[in-house]
Amino acid sequence: MQATPAWTPPAGTLGGIVNEAHQRAERLRQDRDALERAAAAVGAIPSFESALRRPVVSVIAEVKRRSPSKGWIKSDMSAAAQARTYEAGGAAAISVLTEPEHFGGSNEDLTKVRGAVHLPILKKDFHVDPVQLVEAKALGASAALLIVRALAPERLSKLAAAGVELGLELLFEVRDRAELDRALEAGARIIGVNNRNLETLVIDPTTAERLIAEIPGDRIAIGESGVSSRADVERLARSGADAVLVGSAVSAAQDPAAAVRELSNVQRVERAA
Repeated sequence: MQATPAWTPPAGTLGGIVNEAHQRAERLRQDRDALERAAAAVGAIPSFESALRRPVVSVIAEVKRRSPSKGWIKSDMSAAAQARTYEAGGAAAISVLTEPEHFGGSNEDLTKVRGAVHLPILKKDFHVDPVQLVEAKALGASAALLIVRALAPERLSKLAAAGVELGLELLFEVRDRAELDRALEAGARIIGVNNRNLETLVIDPTTAERLIAEIPGDRIAIGESGVSSRADVERLARSGADAVLVGSAVSAAQDPAAAVRELSNVQRVERAA
């Protein structure tokens, strides 16, 4: 058995955004008491994991204005209106990018989406500190993203424990076997495999196909990045994907509901337990 490679801080685009996320978290700590009170007052929220357990591959449709790789996708997007069209098209859940500088998102987007749809919402951001998870819960998110490459092992464990304490579901995003092992050790129930290397922004469309097959069958496996056609969903389904997360393709579509509908109802293939 090979030893797990030692973690090193991320470089490139991911490294820069993670450094900014730490600065945002530092400022957020000043409001922790108020955030904890708000999180405790949140009522029932739909389960992200339960929504993705379907006979077909679930579509998580993303509210995404821009990205470092594509630039502006839809600068005048109404987050609430976009989410409603996704729901009408059959999306199982909504992902909302809240990172402001590189993705043009905001917490306000998430609260508007929460008020517009009945689906579970994933807060998609660069979460590096437990206080950000408290904020996610306070905003009404069902789940929050943890990028395993962005987090030292001890910090990943700390955030995983914070999610459990808050009753906030977590999507652990990985790109290789070592990261998958770290996610499983941290108790991951929902695991996304990103085809995009966030340090270089290069997409390898085979990454999710290869790694999803290694995710235990009792966990939720999600294919991410580069999903734009029904053929992409069908390919990931053959690898055992339970869901796909689709951002640019549905955000840029003239008819987002039709775009989500086109990707939906692809039959799942069970993975080994």
